[in-house]
Amino acid sequence: MIVTTTDVIQGAVIQSYLGIVTAEVVYGSNFLRDFFASIRDVVGGRTGSYERLFEEGQRKAIQELEQRALRLGADAVVGIEVDTGTINVDQSGVLMLITATGTAVKLR
Repeated sequence: MIVTTTDVIQGAVIQSYLGIVTAEVVYGSNFLRDFFASIRDVVGGRTGSYERLFEEGQRKAIQELEQRALRLGADAVVGIEVDTGTINVDQSGVLMLITATGTAVKLR
């Protein structure tokens, strides 16, 4: 399975477009991670725990995107976009949302 952010695949011909595929990964906030991230915000520096979380989430979203495209009979997913966001649950919590979207295609 080829997954790419480009609209074309060099050396390949797209035979048919099978449809848009999407995948979502949602993480709940973690009190200790949030606490240490807030300390980093005060003293400066990068918050590695959140960077690792987003990296893992993006990887999982793209893997899920691949699986959904395979179920459609796709050989590739083109035009992939990965977005991140948050969902406020209540005053004490936030969910982190990572979505991946692309077009499942069949190659010739």
